[in-house]
Amino acid sequence: MDSPKCLIDNVDGVLRPVPDAIDHLMKIRQRVVVVAVVGLYRTGKSYLMNKLAGRNDGFALGSTIQSKTKGIWMWCVPHPKQADHTLVLLDTEGLGDVEKGDSKNDAWIFSLAILLSSTLVYNSRGTIDNQAVENLQYVTELSERIKVKSPSDASSSEEEEEEGGDAQFVQFFPNFVWAVRDFTLDLKIDGKDVTADGYLAHSLELKKGKDKKTMNYNLPRECIRNYFPTRKCFVFPIPTSSANMSRLESIDEKELYQGFRETTDTFCNYIFQMSHVKTVKGGVVVTGRMLGHLVKMYVETISQGGVPCLENVVLAVAQIENQAAVEEGLKLYQSCMEPLKTRFPVDMDQMSDQHQRADQQATQEFMNRSFKDENGEYLKTLGNGIKKHYEELLTQNEEASEKKCQDLLRDLSAPVSQKIQDGFFAKPGGYELYCDLHDNLVALYRSTPNKGIRAEEVLERFLKEKSVESNSILQADQKLTDSEKKIHEEKEKAALLEQEKKATEKKYEEMELKMEDDRRSQEEKMKKMEQKMKEEFRQQQEEFNRALDRKLKEQKDLLEQGHKQKADLMRMEIEAFKRNNRPPPPGPGCVIL
Repeated sequence: MDSPKCLIDNVDGVLRPVPDAIDHLMKIRQRVVVVAVVGLYRTGKSYLMNKLAGRNDGFALGSTIQSKTKGIWMWCVPHPKQADHTLVLLDTEGLGDVEKGDSKNDAWIFSLAILLSSTLVYNSRGTIDNQAVENLQYVTELSERIKVKSPSDASSSEEEEEEGGDAQFVQFFPNFVWAVRDFTLDLKIDGKDVTADGYLAHSLELKKGKDKKTMNYNLPRECIRNYFPTRKCFVFPIPTSSANMSRLESIDEKELYQGFRETTDTFCNYIFQMSHVKTVKGGVVVTGRMLGHLVKMYVETISQGGVPCLENVVLAVAQIENQAAVEEGLKLYQSCMEPLKTRFPVDMDQMSDQHQRADQQATQEFMNRSFKDENGEYLKTLGNGIKKHYEELLTQNEEASEKKCQDLLRDLSAPVSQKIQDGFFAKPGGYELYCDLHDNLVALYRSTPNKGIRAEEVLERFLKEKSVESNSILQADQKLTDSEKKIHEEKEKAALLEQEKKATEKKYEEMELKMEDDRRSQEEKMKKMEQKMKEEFRQQQEEFNRALDRKLKEQKDLLEQGHKQKADLMRMEIEAFKRNNRPPPPGPGCVIL
């Protein structure tokens, strides 16, 4: 993308996905790293996103007190550090815009930024004081705007989410980066130097007490700590003189203060190095195409007054992607088999070899795109589609073989037929002459290459048809005695039986090879499915362990800060999380029927 596109439009408080931007995402097959920036309007969010894109302009900066960005804008660029990955930058509408006056709309913008990103950058100005933390009020509403599970038993789902608490969200919430702009203070706490991360940790420390004032103070901090256990902070000094602030898009880098440039470079390098690939529930890796589906489903749910349910969305995307994976796999199989059609007829070995290669490629193509095909339903659909197309090709190949063999025998037998019409064999010794020509005809037929799989069967029918004229010539030959004619009759019957046997054996060989094709195809699909299930289990296990480690670290921090009661509550939450979310081990695989 040469410039950003509006991804989610916000007109009069109504959110809508923009088709052109969705279409662009649908064309991206690479994995995506999604970085979203949120924060109050007019705090310089767009500047940071432009720097991540490697540009000075792109996302609108604006030079007035009005918010420039409406809705959510997207810029897709090649990832500067990870090959074959796309960096998707999302610049969101400024929160708290007085011209909008709709906090609910702001909350949905904030929620969408979380749902879509793998790293969330919160941009604020000045210091991390109580007001700056309270401006993140939308964090306290996340459990009302995002649901995790939706089993058939709704009450059970609610109980599990309540038991699991914030740990349910930690599994798939983005990393959190706080960017403090125009910071003018010394990084000191109680007279001691601290890092930016230490400054953030100090700002998010909880106070002891159960009075209303203390609880109100702690609530947003607890939510930030619980929802975003991976936190990073950058403090940016003032970038340049006040006279230059309105033209940051066009200002020369040399006119920016050195400290600001250094912090910006460090910030960008951190985002590039530490931002992970976007995943959804179950540890499923997201491509640009999948991100497009997520945007449409989330916004559609919100616009209809619903609450996005992560489990439902993942299952819905899985159905779409798995059906598309079936179609792509079948399309690849057909394209791999297409060159063979130009060479019909071919023998069964060639058909089988090409089929096996095409089947394996198609299955792998399916596996690359599919996910959560837990019962093997879609893989079975692909297998049936491949089997049907293979049978159609076998029929076409047989028909081509039938025609070629019939045409060949008609051409080879034409001179003999003409001699019969001319009465050439109606004389003593005529049968011997006929047999010589007939045997030569069969020899030429057998020596002709590339006749295909019906060669023996067509020859069998031809010999049976010609046995009538052969017998007529035999009986009319006055040179032969009755006993000699009897011997020739028996030899001809034996030859016909031998040819019939060859045709039957050929059919049996073809049938066995076709059955072997089916067996190998099912075996390969079973193997691929087991590998896929193990990989999905590994992803789920990593997701589970990552969330568990983060919550255990948070519990340890609470104990170190003297909040034993809160640490005990978190211990109970962690135990519930273990009970409800530990992924089951992968099964033995699905049976492809």
